[in-house]
Amino acid sequence: MQRLSLEYPAGAPAARRALAGVVGSGDLEVLLEPAGQGRSTVAITTSVDGVNDIWTAVIDRIFANSEQPAVALEINDFGATPAVVRLRIAQAMEQAASGPESA
Repeated sequence: MQRLSLEYPAGAPAARRALAGVVGSGDLEVLLEPAGQGRSTVAITTSVDGVNDIWTAVIDRIFANSEQPAVALEINDFGATPAVVRLRIAQAMEQAASGPESA
């Protein structure tokens, strides 16, 4: 298992928690929590060895806009392609932007 931790500047905290995807063959799970003002963190655990440069490039592109909400992402990967990574993160961000969770 490979582990990678990344940090990025961000805007205001996300509105709520979110979950996108599942850990399974060729997919990944994205767990999103609101983070402190101005900082996003990304913790990646992947079953694929030697892909840190690819992960860093994909995540750098996603967080290039420092106006993104401040989030703490936990990503559990089982061989997802970069397109799936972008999709799952976008899904989690959309859910988190939809406002407070209902009780």
